Amino acid sequence: MSMKSELKRKALHLTGLTVPLVYILFGKEVALIFVGLSFAAFIALEPLRIVEHLRDKLKKKLGLYVDKQLIKIVEREIDTIAREHEKRSIGAHIYFTLAAFTIVYFFPKDIAIGSIAVATLGDAMAAIIGKPFGKHRFKNGKSVEGSLAYFITALLILIPLIDVPHAVIGAFAGTLAEFYELPPDDNFSNQLAVAVTLYIFRKFAFWG
Repeated sequence: MSMKSELKRKALHLTGLTVPLVYILFGKEVALIFVGLSFAAFIALEPLRIVEHLRDKLKKKLGLYVDKQLIKIVEREIDTIAREHEKRSIGAHIYFTLAAFTIVYFFPKDIAIGSIAVATLGDAMAAIIGKPFGKHRFKNGKSVEGSLAYFITALLILIPLIDVPHAVIGAFAGTLAEFYELPPDDNFSNQLAVAVTLYIFRKFAFWG
């Protein structure tokens, strides 16, 4: 994927920051409703993205009301920002909203806000720094520079929310999850890795 396409993809991913923002402004219940409705909408629309003949039917119907050239442009843009495996399988937005709903529901407010924000912004910074500036690369294509960008971003997000030792642990957990792209999808595992790690270390008070 080109850097231009990667930037478009990450810009779209940054809309995930609306989840912690809604949580901060309106509370847990509203955040759950917001994420739940988003998840339901994504699930309803997903077959149209994946199944070609359904998509063709939709394009024909839209063509009666929308300029056909505009439809082609939108379809091309969506195609350029999708990972190869997403073109015929579940998209990143599904995994992201499922993880976000789980985290908002089960975890304390500061951990939920922090882990979702870290996974969203940290992942974006890792790509923005790692792709053009990554000089020291690993076998999986990740770079030291990208991983450091994620770690520093995570620290800057977590330190105002929790204490410094927990922020370091959470940032490290997120960096590892982003580096290894844990299954089923990094947009799911990244959030959970940060949230679960922070919760376990707080629950069992490994220091102090």
